Amino acid sequence: MDKVFKQHGAFSWAELMTTDPDAAMSFYGKLFGWAYKPFEADWCTYQVVQVEGEEKAGIMPMPPNCENMPPCWGSYVTVDNVDATAQLAVELGGKVLVGPQDIPKVGRFCVIQDPQGAIISAITYVAQCQES
Repeated sequence: MDKVFKQHGAFSWAELMTTDPDAAMSFYGKLFGWAYKPFEADWCTYQVVQVEGEEKAGIMPMPPNCENMPPCWGSYVTVDNVDATAQLAVELGGKVLVGPQDIPKVGRFCVIQDPQGAIISAITYVAQCQES
């Protein structure tokens, strides 16, 4: 991942949660020419979207705790400290929907909702943690 995407405040990742990852991969592969590289996560095979060999996004099945949600794309913004960002979101009138937690070999993330109801994820990458 390009260093610019690891800067605090930068949009750095997009992720599709879907009920049918294979159909989504076929659709987006044909639509945009995307290739995929599987990444074995704890509970699923996560498909890393590649554009010209570079990792750009991900596609995954709906997590068990999201059964009633429709498929959706989500965005990640890089932050220096996920835990501090989650706390600040609450102080500013937002909500923490998924508390800070680790993604092995990737980083630490949380999902927040702004006071108007929009949802976004924040992430601190493993390399960022090691650089600090």
